Amino acid sequence: MEIINAIILGVIQGLTEFLPVSSSGHLEIAKAILGEKKVGEESLLMTVVLHFATALSTIIIFRKDIIEIMHGLLQFKNNDSFWFSLKIVLSMIPAAIVGVFFNDEIEALFGGSLNLVGSMLIITGFLLFLADKAKSSTKKVGVKHAILIGISQAIAILPGISRSGATISTAVLLGIDKEKAARFSFLMVVPLIFGKMAKDVLSGNINYETTNFTPLVIGFIFAFLTGMFACKWMIQLVKSSKLKYFAYYCFAIGGIVIASSFI
Repeated sequence: MEIINAIILGVIQGLTEFLPVSSSGHLEIAKAILGEKKVGEESLLMTVVLHFATALSTIIIFRKDIIEIMHGLLQFKNNDSFWFSLKIVLSMIPAAIVGVFFNDEIEALFGGSLNLVGSMLIITGFLLFLADKAKSSTKKVGVKHAILIGISQAIAILPGISRSGATISTAVLLGIDKEKAARFSFLMVVPLIFGKMAKDVLSGNINYETTNFTPLVIGFIFAFLTGMFACKWMIQLVKSSKLKYFAYYCFAIGGIVIASSFI
């Protein structure tokens, strides 16, 4: 993989992991444009590295929240920290179930026709447009909310459905405070990212001996730095009700991707 391709993929991953435009969908589009269509050893390892970069940026930005979650789980007391931790765990279950029992079906969706990506981006756009119109609220995430948001996260495994877009939109449409919705959305994905990374690393499908590590390092740096920026920016965008602009973007990119298949 060339250095310029690694930079492009790193920037795309860093921005789209947090911005509600689907990181998986954009990576599929980028790989098709850059000629990285095959899901080979180098491509898989780059995906793992890029996800680790954005997960690390999330941990740094939300380090205080993550420490609170860990304390809540370890103390096992009936307090706000424990219940918030429990809701994070509950939100992870739907995606974990889909990942474990439907892994082969999910893998088959990646690297295939970009029509699926385009269609899912348009659906993401509609979700964002509806969420942007929702009234402001001060409601916190409840147990039932956590499960429903978790189901949205499971659906967002589809390439083109934005994970942050789906989970934040679901939370906002359920009446959750917009800033709390964004915070919950970013925190709930961190354990799943590390779980998926561990699965890929232990799968035996990566041959490190023939890998050029320079593009991996470059991709990691760009994904990490852009991820830090995008995470902070996204929280402000959700609070100021500017999701509709991302909805228009998803409509445009989704339409272009679908139209390109007929050219």
